[in-house]
Amino acid sequence: MEPKVNLKEDPAYVKLQEFYNLNVDKINIQQLFQQDPERFNKFSLRIATPNDGEILLDYSKNRVDEAALALLLQLARSRNVEKARDAMFTGQKINFTEDRAVLHIALRNRQNKPILVNGKDVSPDVNAVLAHMKEFSEQVISGNWKGYTGKSITDVINIGIGGSDLGPLMVTEALKPYAKQLKVHFVSNIDGTHLAEVLKRLNPETALFIIASKTFTTQETITNATSAKDWFLGVAKDPSAVSKHFVALSTNAEKVTAFGIDPKNMFGFWDWVGGRYSLWSAIGLSISLYIGYENFEKLLDGANFMDNHFTTAPLEKNAPVLLALLGVWYSNFYGAETHALLPYDQYLHRFIHSVIRFDCEEICSWTKAKAELDKSGMAPEAVAKILPHKVFKGNRPTNSIVVKKVTPFTLGALIAMYEHKIFTQGVIWDINSFDQWGVELGKQLAKAIEPELQDSSPVSSHDGSTNGLINFLKANFA
Repeated sequence: MEPKVNLKEDPAYVKLQEFYNLNVDKINIQQLFQQDPERFNKFSLRIATPNDGEILLDYSKNRVDEAALALLLQLARSRNVEKARDAMFTGQKINFTEDRAVLHIALRNRQNKPILVNGKDVSPDVNAVLAHMKEFSEQVISGNWKGYTGKSITDVINIGIGGSDLGPLMVTEALKPYAKQLKVHFVSNIDGTHLAEVLKRLNPETALFIIASKTFTTQETITNATSAKDWFLGVAKDPSAVSKHFVALSTNAEKVTAFGIDPKNMFGFWDWVGGRYSLWSAIGLSISLYIGYENFEKLLDGANFMDNHFTTAPLEKNAPVLLALLGVWYSNFYGAETHALLPYDQYLHRFIHSVIRFDCEEICSWTKAKAELDKSGMAPEAVAKILPHKVFKGNRPTNSIVVKKVTPFTLGALIAMYEHKIFTQGVIWDINSFDQWGVELGKQLAKAIEPELQDSSPVSSHDGSTNGLINFLKANFA
């Protein structure tokens, strides 16, 4: 992607700043509704899905009028949102800091449109992994997959960290009503307590472990995987039994085989799948085992539906784009530092980045609150004391996203909508939404410190706090 002018020097941004400076104190949500009875219809979207009803996005309770929205849309065009979107969907290397394509959208390419990476269509490889996931899921769910004593699997344990844990965990929680008979557990914390508490509830004869690590070297994951294998072999005794109870989501066949996993039970994915966007890949195997492959496909269908909306809807009718622009409006111009995420469906309690409602606060005016207190007969001095605590400034923005039911399809659509929202904001802000250099730095620092923990000699090579923590641990827990 070619460089753009600095955001705050972009003429579209300058116009928005001028508009904000002139109107910041004039835009009142309540007054906007009073001035225009049709505001809800003008500032909401109804997105009809094939089978699961409409998805309603109501953004009418925002500090924007038609002029502000027009300027925000102009900013999106000036920042080349449409061009960047098309670059992502055609396999260009928009992850510029890692020189990679960004193609989680290819994982749910339900129309099998050719998507090229370095001149090769990735669709056949994606379909091959999905077919492998289907075959395996159906074997396990049906009971045809047997453990080392001939018993069927009852529990699936996903061992991973970051995107290899959070996405599948969130989806399985959200889709509990669609669960088949298998129980699913997730282990991510390197603290042994997390794994130990899960193992307490398992029978080694009926447990299936999914080890999710692309390189099969992620320290936390491999530590937990090794502990799980040791626990299993403590009962099974036979190393050959590992292949019936452990599978790998990885691309490192050598290390997977050395661990004792049959390479036939290795499910691959690609470097153009970002960790935070990987639940659509083989990383979603735990989802497929929990809700069945047919429902996993519906999850993909919902995401693909939103992909098509994102790529075809004009910006002014494009749900991810509108949500992104409103976020830019409040962050860059109002200086908002918080974003309240309030899911009203308990199944979505892990739906951290994709929720049903956000940025909301009840509206109650000073005049109304005072009138209510006066009417109650409260003494004037008591009214003066309590009034400040009963007044809310109001004029706080709220977006409401309403679906008839959280199905695999609608969940897939909602997750994809927020993925594309984040992508759009990254384009506007000149942020690469797909690399993870902070994670890599953490790994490097951990590798540097780990050898220093092997003996009792004090260290002094770090900052005072780090030296103090390491030396305290050595002195007290070595």
